[in-house]
Amino acid sequence: MPDRVIAAVKDLFFVARIRETARLAGTPLVFARSPEELATALSGETSLVLMDLTTPGWDYAAMFGALEGRQPRVPVLGFTTHVLAAQTKPLHGRCDRVVTRETLTQELGSILQHGRITAKDSPDPNSSSAASGSSDLTSAANDRPDPLAHAQHAARHVDDK
Repeated sequence: MPDRVIAAVKDLFFVARIRETARLAGTPLVFARSPEELATALSGETSLVLMDLTTPGWDYAAMFGALEGRQPRVPVLGFTTHVLAAQTKPLHGRCDRVVTRETLTQELGSILQHGRITAKDSPDPNSSSAASGSSDLTSAANDRPDPLAHAQHAARHVDDK
């Protein structure tokens, strides 16, 4: 079983989705909704932090400060939207990987099962993957999606209709 994952997320839709997927994956999960909660949560063994880069009003300098002050540093998977990708770009360099919400939803089962992400190279915004609409904002090439995560994603969208 992977060490626990911390989700720095306020959006109720994603809180519910992450909580349920973690339960199904058998992954211990803690939510942090402030820099103080994140610092407290980081005192335990943690394999990964999921960070919503689109939360209005968050003090991202303090959030990342809490992460960067911990040794060894915990990998961070940041997520954003296509619409806000340019606005959140200054935060991308502080994450090991940045994806869109859609990609996070598709890969969440696999990420939580394994408790880790693959660190990606920084993207070239003028690359062919950016032009083709790639949802992985920190890599020119996406990993192949996990079939379990894809099936879970498809099932959720059927329920949403």
